[in-house]
Amino acid sequence: MLAVIIPAHNEAQLIEQCVRSALGASQHPGLAGEEVRVYVVLDSCTDDTGRIARSLGAEILHVQIRNVGVARATGASAALAHGARWLAFSDADTVVAADWLIQQLRCGTDVVCGVISVSDWTGHCPAVRENFVATYRDADGHRHIHGANLGVSAIAYRSVGGFQPRVSNEDVALVEALIARGASIAWSAAPRVVTSARLDSRAPAGFGATLRAVSERLAAAAGTPGDMQLQSSGAEGQV
Repeated sequence: MLAVIIPAHNEAQLIEQCVRSALGASQHPGLAGEEVRVYVVLDSCTDDTGRIARSLGAEILHVQIRNVGVARATGASAALAHGARWLAFSDADTVVAADWLIQQLRCGTDVVCGVISVSDWTGHCPAVRENFVATYRDADGHRHIHGANLGVSAIAYRSVGGFQPRVSNEDVALVEALIARGASIAWSAAPRVVTSARLDSRAPAGFGATLRAVSERLAAAAGTPGDMQLQSSGAEGQV
């Protein structure tokens, strides 16, 4: 069995497209009909995220802690208890490609770190998008770590004790622990997702924090006020 794990905090506006994309990936013919379970971990949700996700066929779990590391670990524990051999992680503001799961498996490694792209830069100045395009390495051999596009075998995950209870950079900590243990890692551009650059982010650090830092740096260089509304919008790291 394969598992897709999605942490969510008040994501009623975005969870449908996220879950539908995960379910689409679960039907890829390359999986040869292997069972795929989609887990949405509701972290302190007060909106209709759970109802929407459940109506689409996702399995719903609950935590009340506002901690993405705990949320991911909760989903992983449930998946492992159901016999999952592979854990694929994404985010609720993300849409995965139809071949996302099979591309992770085709890497044949303990861990797969995939890439991201952004389709909507609303609220950001053009220079932020241009900087991302110019500096982000979207190719095999990249060294990006994104919770929105991460896969790990059950054996490797268990070997390092899973996600730490971190509010940010839980994905980086997990991959660093796996590297230290000697796990095989694919830094692959084949598993693809489209994630959000939204301003009303959920995590206190990560991809969105990177965008804010870029915005402030570019604004300072231009001698103009930075866009201080930029918030963290997803997990992103690099090693």
